[in-house]
This record gives sequence, structure tokens and C-alpha cells, in this order.
Amino acid sequence: MSEVVLKSGKERSLLRRHPWVYATGIAQTVGRPLSGDTVRVVDDKGRFLAWGAFSPESQIRVRCWSFIEQDTIDAAWMAQRVHEAVARRSSLAARSNGARVVFGEADGLPGFVADRYDGQLVVQFLAAGVERWREALVDGLVAATGCTQVYERSDAAVREREGLESRVGPMRGDAPSAPVEIVEDGVRYGVDVLHGHKTGFYLDQRESRKRVAELAAQIGPSATILNCFSYTGGFSLAAMKAGAARAISVDSSADALAAAAQNAARNGIDPAAFECRVSKVADAQRALAAEGQQFDIVVLDPPKFAPSAHHVDKAARAYKDVNLKGMRLVKPGGYLLTFSCSGAITVDLFQKIVAGAVTDSHMEFVLLERLAAGIDHPMRMTHPEGEYLKGLLLQRVG
Repeated sequence: MSEVVLKSGKERSLLRRHPWVYATGIAQTVGRPLSGDTVRVVDDKGRFLAWGAFSPESQIRVRCWSFIEQDTIDAAWMAQRVHEAVARRSSLAARSNGARVVFGEADGLPGFVADRYDGQLVVQFLAAGVERWREALVDGLVAATGCTQVYERSDAAVREREGLESRVGPMRGDAPSAPVEIVEDGVRYGVDVLHGHKTGFYLDQRESRKRVAELAAQIGPSATILNCFSYTGGFSLAAMKAGAARAISVDSSADALAAAAQNAARNGIDPAAFECRVSKVADAQRALAAEGQQFDIVVLDPPKFAPSAHHVDKAARAYKDVNLKGMRLVKPGGYLLTFSCSGAITVDLFQKIVAGAVTDSHMEFVLLERLAAGIDHPMRMTHPEGEYLKGLLLQRVG
């Protein structure tokens, strides 16, 4: 067994059970571990700290599997972790047949993501360690869920930083020939697992979609919603099914909006009340303001503006601009739901950015709630980097 020896003082994060070891914290590597090999991580005095997966191409040189010296990292260990992760999500079955069943570090399987859409599983192997155990992990996933259709979407850019090539295709069974339909809180969604964003759908926004539905029902049958960066229309559909009168979905992708229109048809929504605008969001916001339009609910759910800490300043300006324009489209008494999925943007920083936009808008907003991902996207308390999605529910007052 190869060993990774840490520099003096660099063991502190592992003693707090943080699962990452950076290359800069390593004094030496004893042996010649290959990509994905299990290594024993020790401090500068040789004392055991963790078992981890070695990744020679990544700045995160080791991702820890376990902090228990007696553990044996093998196929059975992988299967048990998968089984436990799936069991933790069992309560969601009453609301939806779509859920994230494994979420990387939060479930003790760094870099492994698995989503379930009805009988279809979609998996991503985003780190060297889980790539090494890919077959064992999928075997465990099939056994834990009873699903026999597994499609791989290991096409995220992070694989390149791990020295791994992109990999896409069926792992068990055949590739689905059409979008897979899921039902979430009574709303039907088609999920394109082959070509859609990430694994095909934003499961992490389940709770916020439910909140939008509640707001629409509260406002009543005159409710209107503007859904910016709408993708396949999730927030718009939730509001319309709850009784909203009109929705405008804005996205730069014509394909995404075509799927949104198909989703509206799935739910029996009048197409005349379900408008889709193919446009850059900033352009659409300016056009809607020029038209004098305002909405009861405005949703801003942009893509990741800050892929790393180096992009934070530029991202902050982008978040402020999109929020400032969005605030001007909220009716007095209406609601703004605004999000950031950039891990490099902290909750505190995001709130400060939005507060700056409120100041510049010369309008008054109050913060009603902080929003986050659902229980199938938990954050391990010793790994705060896992909290990537954050949101704010504001109401315009005065």
C-alpha cells in the first residue's frame, strides 16, 4: 500500500475529517500509486489519518474515502456506501420519482453523482477514485435501487483536471430513445438524459419550485411569473399548475424552450398563457422593462458565473446586474427568487451582492427566506464546499 505523507501542520483539516488533500500539503509519496489507487494518508510522524484515492493530475491530490483505519476499501465497501445513500432519500418517493441518490462527498463517495429519473439512472464519475471503482459503484446502485437502465454522463470539465477523458453512453441496458418523464409534486417534466444540462434536469431546485407554486396559489388566478434562465421551464410549470394566469420563460437555448413548451403540453397548460422567449436574459429584461411589464413573481436562476475563486469579482458584477434588472420587473408586493450555483460565491457574499442591487434599484425589498437545495443534495458539515446552491426570496415593499 502506497503512503502519502503530509507536511507538518497539514494534517489539521483531515483531523476535522475534511475529505481533500491538496498537492501543496504533501511532503512525499511513498511508493508509486497510479491514478485512482487507494493510498494510506499519514502525518509527518507516520500516524494514520485516512484512506483516500490518489489523483496525480489534480491539485486535489487525494480524496478521502474513510478516516477509520480498520476499513477495507473494496467493492463491498463501495456498495454499502451506495446503499446507505439511496436509503437516506427514501422519503422523497412520496413527492417525486426523480431524485439525486448519490451526491459525492456528502455521501462519502467523492466525485460520484447518481440521479434517478423513474426507472432510469444517470451517473457521473468526476474523480480518479470513483473512476477506478466505476463498475462496483454501478453494481451497488442497481442493487440498491432495482433500476436496470444506467446511462453515463461523465462529460463535465472537471474530469480533465483529473486527467480523465470524457465518457458518455449506456453502462447498463440501452440508451433511452425519448425523454424520460418524471412527476414532481404533481407536475410532469420530460428529462433528456442524453443531451440535457448536467444529467438532464435540475433536481436541486425541487424545494424552490414548490415555493414558487405556493406563492402562485397565494397570489391567486391573476398571478404572473417571469422565469429567467428558465431551461426547460421548471419554475414556470410549477406556477402555472398552481393556478397562475401567465408565464414568460426566457432562455438563450431554443432547444431548452422547445422542451419547456412540450412540458407545458404534458401538463395541459394553455400554450397561449405559456410564452417562451429565446433571448439573452439581459436583452429580455431590457425589452420587458421597455414594454412596461411587471410580474408577481420573478425568478433568476443563472448558470455558474464563477467557476473558480479567480472569477469572483467578474461574477459579482454579473450577479448584481442581472438582479438589478430583475428587481425593476417585480410588481409592488411581488416576489423575487434569486439564486447562485457558484461554489466560489459564498452565502454571505451573494446576499451582499443582492443588497447592493437593492440599493441601486431605489426600491425597497425585504428578505423573507434563504433558499437551498433539497435533502437529496445534503452538505457534509466537515465539507462546506458542498454547499454550492444558495438563494434568496425577497418581497418588494412600499
